[in-house]
Amino acid sequence: MHIGIPREIKNHEYRVALAPEGARVLTEAGHTVNVETGAGVAAGFSDDAYRAAGVSIVGTADVWAAELVVKVKEPQPDEVKQLHAGQLLFCYLHLAAAPELARELMARGVTAIAYETVSKAGGGLPLLQPMSDIAGRLAPQMGALGLHTSHGGSGKLITGLPGVPPGRVLIIGAGVVGMSAARTAVGLGARITLIDRQTDKLAHAETQFGARVETRFSSPDAIDDSLENADIVIGAAQIPGRHAPRLISLASLKRMPPGSVLVDVAIDQGGIAETSRPTTHSDPFFVAEGIVHYCVTNMPGAVARTSTKALTHATLPYVQALAAEGLAALAADAGLKAGLHVHAGKITHAGLAQDLGTS
Repeated sequence: MHIGIPREIKNHEYRVALAPEGARVLTEAGHTVNVETGAGVAAGFSDDAYRAAGVSIVGTADVWAAELVVKVKEPQPDEVKQLHAGQLLFCYLHLAAAPELARELMARGVTAIAYETVSKAGGGLPLLQPMSDIAGRLAPQMGALGLHTSHGGSGKLITGLPGVPPGRVLIIGAGVVGMSAARTAVGLGARITLIDRQTDKLAHAETQFGARVETRFSSPDAIDDSLENADIVIGAAQIPGRHAPRLISLASLKRMPPGSVLVDVAIDQGGIAETSRPTTHSDPFFVAEGIVHYCVTNMPGAVARTSTKALTHATLPYVQALAAEGLAALAADAGLKAGLHVHAGKITHAGLAQDLGTS
């Protein structure tokens, strides 16, 4: 199969869909792999490294002519124009927060498979997990940066000092993002509260972190009460393939101390707060109602080399299957089929269709 790997053009997106080691596996299997000039440079992978893996380095038009396009982030407006009927697109899509893109993909007859809902036997989202892990580890760091007075924050140091207490971190959601955020926040010495509505996840957190993390069962009252003392709030709740649950209303946000920070990791699925709106690595913070917001939709792009390697390890088996079998790979793997969002001009994911009103 002819596989195209474009250079990402989303604001400050430095990742590339496949590292050279992954591309080599595909070329050695007899597939034609085209990588756009400079696609891997920001992540530390030169064009020569791809050539050594048997890849052809090509221009934009040639890479988008491929039968299977493998990306990191959802197609940007200029990229959507390159898509054509019958093409396979494999990347993070987050269409619940991008209805216009969903309509474009339907209109162009593309078969779009979203990394974020590909599943595995027994549960779990293997292609979302590595980036969620990275985003979770970054979240307390970004929250700590947002506390700086220069960003509109309260001026608190998250680690504290002898005689000065550390910051308080509230994490809403105890999945991969939430647990990774807790791990980093524990390392920083913060005081942490973790909220979730699944008691088994809370029990796991207590086993993992002991008394260093306080756990609470999720309810509107528990969230509102916890917001009142939080210096950093990390939004880590999500529903696979659907809009993130809105857990922080404007009234709830106003309960937070002035100059505290909301890191809404769920922003690529619409965010958990009423005031959240997407931001970029070039302009990551804004202040609303006296609260600093960090709502970057591609957080792992900031650590592009680590992210690209982790993403390649996760996606490569699925790329191999799609390259070898095309659409038949979905029939053979129910977990891969769970990633199918658009096909033959229709939304095929039930939850997404419900959110977009196409069901």
